[in-house]
Amino acid sequence: MINISKNSIFNLKPIEIEEIRSEVNGLLIPGEEIISAFKTVRDQMIFTDKRIISVDIQGLTGTRKSYSSLPYSKVQFFAVQTPGLLEIVPDSELVLSFANGFTATFEFKGNTNIIALSQVLAKYIL
Repeated sequence: MINISKNSIFNLKPIEIEEIRSEVNGLLIPGEEIISAFKTVRDQMIFTDKRIISVDIQGLTGTRKSYSSLPYSKVQFFAVQTPGLLEIVPDSELVLSFANGFTATFEFKGNTNIIALSQVLAKYIL
């Protein structure tokens, strides 16, 4: 479950843009572009050029959904950690600290180019 109301770690695997839940398009503002997308078991995190959108699928049937937005304009600090050389399952990490004191830690499993993602984030945060 993705809960951005408290400090937590999100274990994310990359997905194709086409796999993003269709209703997310209705949340985008004109001109907002999707950069990359990731998922947990049922939930999704979408990185756009303006924010991170989380889609929290709730309940047994998954019909109830919660959408949250983490705007880059509120990020005070960010850090990345790259995967080790001989890791069987490479993982990397992104830490975002927001103006209200909230810190989100994203752990990426698999082949995520964390340096490229951090460069994109830097472009919109700095």
